[in-house]
Amino acid sequence: MSGTSLDGVDGVVVRWNRSGLQVLAHHHLPFDDALKTEFSRLNVSGPNELHRAALAGNALAKLYAQVVQQLLAEQNLSPHQVRAIGAHGQTVRHQPLAFDGVGYSLQIQNPALLAELTGIAVVADFRSRDLAAGGQGAPLVPAFHQAVFGAAAATVTTNGANGASSPTLVLNLGGMSNLTVIPGIAGLEHHPSHGPQVLGFDCGPGNVLMDGWCQLHTGAAFDQDGQWASQGQVHHGFLKLLLDEPFFKQAPPKSTGRDLFQMDWLHAQLEHHKAVAPADVMATLTELTACVCSQEAKRCSSSAALLLVCGGGAHNSHLMQRLQAHLPGWRVCTTSEFGLPPMHVEATAFAWLARQRLNHQTSSLQSVTGAQGARVLGSIYPA
Repeated sequence: MSGTSLDGVDGVVVRWNRSGLQVLAHHHLPFDDALKTEFSRLNVSGPNELHRAALAGNALAKLYAQVVQQLLAEQNLSPHQVRAIGAHGQTVRHQPLAFDGVGYSLQIQNPALLAELTGIAVVADFRSRDLAAGGQGAPLVPAFHQAVFGAAAATVTTNGANGASSPTLVLNLGGMSNLTVIPGIAGLEHHPSHGPQVLGFDCGPGNVLMDGWCQLHTGAAFDQDGQWASQGQVHHGFLKLLLDEPFFKQAPPKSTGRDLFQMDWLHAQLEHHKAVAPADVMATLTELTACVCSQEAKRCSSSAALLLVCGGGAHNSHLMQRLQAHLPGWRVCTTSEFGLPPMHVEATAFAWLARQRLNHQTSSLQSVTGAQGARVLGSIYPA
């Protein structure tokens, strides 16, 4: 997995057995500055972009292959022992339902080259079938979250003597933030045919604006533990302006990306608040992510619930504190407490998505994407 944060590639080796999945190994390989810059530039139109996108896809396939080879070596595995690689690619444009009623979502990569370089089948192109069925094509992970976290989290979310249970929410804080809402297991058991449905949608920016601002003013790739943000003061006038963005008021199903939330968007908002100090901007951007995510969480649960956080933002202690402050009475923790470290979750999700495709099983949810129905997602590139 390489996400909108543009920090690099995360890969995992996942084994399934009767008790579920087991992550055997994880490896991270950062993007070099040239590839990171190219992907950032490909988020907007520019000269010769088809040529540049093709070469960037080749470069990403080679990087993916390096991660695969490292994981194989660590686990003493040969390629024929691996059923498939789930490879999402790098999203550079996401315009579901736009322009012609179908829209598009573009992930740059070269899965055929990855299959050649590794000798392993590759499953890719996970969004296009859902888009063709009238959906957002995103987020892709709620069905995986339900499969992995639903039953385990149910043991700590039961309320009262009547057996009613609160939902379990999974918040991914990558470049963008997305939320999965898994209904209480008791409720689903009571209404097996028409019980509450799993929901999932993008909340807005996760780390993307914070990372961009930090890089611009400090040269660091991100704000370690939110230390810089914690030194600033939230500017409430600026925060209110940011929260006026129409996307935040849009009802699900909804998804977004760097098409909207990127540095040009931030600089346009700052035109109205030029005097805000850089540290205060950082504090306000952190508060923005905490606000939009907590607001969506409270909208989805009328009572205090469990919020499991994954993605890079789970390691930002200041952001985690702000989330907890906005959700009094809730239990806010990382997915590590339920067996899967935050940086393993998305890569593991794409292993799960690849397995679903090989087994001809659906992995999209109509309640999440708004498509005409659940679909089998992904295209297979044989070894």
